[in-house]
Amino acid sequence: MNHGDHGGHGGGHDMPGMPTGPTCTMNMLWNTQIEDTCIVFRSWHISSTTAFVFSCAAVVGLGVLYEWLRAAQRTLDRRIAATLSAQGKGKGLARGEGTGGVGGGLVSGRSTPEYESEEAGLLTGSLVPKARPGTLLPVSARASRAALYGASVFLSFFLMLVFMTYNAYLILATVVGAALGHFVFSTHMDIDAVLSGGADGKGMACH
Repeated sequence: MNHGDHGGHGGGHDMPGMPTGPTCTMNMLWNTQIEDTCIVFRSWHISSTTAFVFSCAAVVGLGVLYEWLRAAQRTLDRRIAATLSAQGKGKGLARGEGTGGVGGGLVSGRSTPEYESEEAGLLTGSLVPKARPGTLLPVSARASRAALYGASVFLSFFLMLVFMTYNAYLILATVVGAALGHFVFSTHMDIDAVLSGGADGKGMACH
């Protein structure tokens, strides 16, 4: 029996069920691994240092994109608010007009509108429905805001998954991208809003 032929075939047989392509290394602890790191998808497989550098650059870009989406949401809100204000909307409720009550909707002689007063039901003997604050938005404006919000939520969770690789380089790339995007797109501050505690302090992990 010629065993030499079998020796030539020893490394050529694949066992059933064994992976034939690149494998992804899953780490649940802090690590600095480069090769065989997969980012979110199996297809985003890192096979070399060069590919890892480009992947880190892509993650930085996603962090910048997330901050751009947040800035775009604020810009869109200001544009919608300016349009509605020019149409004369959003002012009547603030003055307590059009509520149908005595003195512009006041029931106790105070400056609290009836629809906001917790004592209105006791004073009038009837149930007073509470109006929703703000101005009703057109469908187109709501759709635009929803699209930007949905994109920012998706990207936020995607970057969270990048964070969950526990890879120090990818985590650093995520933070650098967010910081760079914040530096580029958050160039102005509403001082009055900050001092009154009404500033938008949402970060990448909040919605």
